[in-house]
Amino acid sequence: MSVFTTVTHEQLSAWLTNYSIGTLTALEGIAAGIENTNYFVTTARGRYVLTLFEKLKAAELPYYLNLMDHLAGQGVPSARPVRNRAGAFSGELNGKPAALVSFLRGSDIAAPTAGQCASCGTLLADIHKAGRSYSASMDNPRGLRWCESVMPEIIPFLGADDVALLREEIRFQSLERRDALPRGAIHADLFRDNVLWDDGRISGVIDFYFACTDALLYDVAITVNDWCVAEGGELDGDRAAALLEAYGAARPFTTAERGAWPGMLRAAALRFWVSRLYDFYLPRPGELTHAKDPRHFCRLLERHVARANSRMLP
Repeated sequence: MSVFTTVTHEQLSAWLTNYSIGTLTALEGIAAGIENTNYFVTTARGRYVLTLFEKLKAAELPYYLNLMDHLAGQGVPSARPVRNRAGAFSGELNGKPAALVSFLRGSDIAAPTAGQCASCGTLLADIHKAGRSYSASMDNPRGLRWCESVMPEIIPFLGADDVALLREEIRFQSLERRDALPRGAIHADLFRDNVLWDDGRISGVIDFYFACTDALLYDVAITVNDWCVAEGGELDGDRAAALLEAYGAARPFTTAERGAWPGMLRAAALRFWVSRLYDFYLPRPGELTHAKDPRHFCRLLERHVARANSRMLP
């Protein structure tokens, strides 16, 4: 959500004539994040978030935007895309595909309690259950094949130990068989900064632009790896148990999922380690940028590998 493509007040005012949301009154760039250009947009009729997609093509956007609209229609507190006068959820602004979504009140939390982790677990299960009736599909854009494809580009920046860890984990994951796991639409990036809270309750879930069709358990592992990790890369047992128990109460885990859990935690850590390495060492220029430290997920992966036999679902 860095600003890679600058949009002026005049440019956006002209673009907004395609919408029935009133005249532009304020425009503010959002510095957090690393994938797309985002702005807070205020008009005479409300507040919105404008996203210019730096990597995604216009033809790819319907999967994400229609999913958000579908989930909101099923009662999930997702940011909802805004249709323009032609009935489309997206258009083009400054040469980039662009979309407006509703602004959701609230803010994220940096240090969640076990109770808040439980609420997140229920939210994630609700997303997965609502996604059952979403018919579109999208391959995981940052799955194992992507990790393999960018490995030659990032290896020159790594020390010998990290190279060995990366190569071995990709080898390990390539041998995992997960065909029996339940699949569907997943968020794939449900970190703490993508869940908003207002008055002690979850008020919204945002940033579905890594959503895809994959194992539901992979989404759970991604979420646990962010919400339930203490300093140094160890899982916080109380928070992890709270999230997993709440999720399982809404969508019970299968036998196959229970067996796949230790390896899936590793898969989720690998995905974000590689992504952060790529964005850290091979960044794109931007007016406001925010690259995150890849060492965090390297340490987390090392802990998961070392404690593989103890990482079991409750």
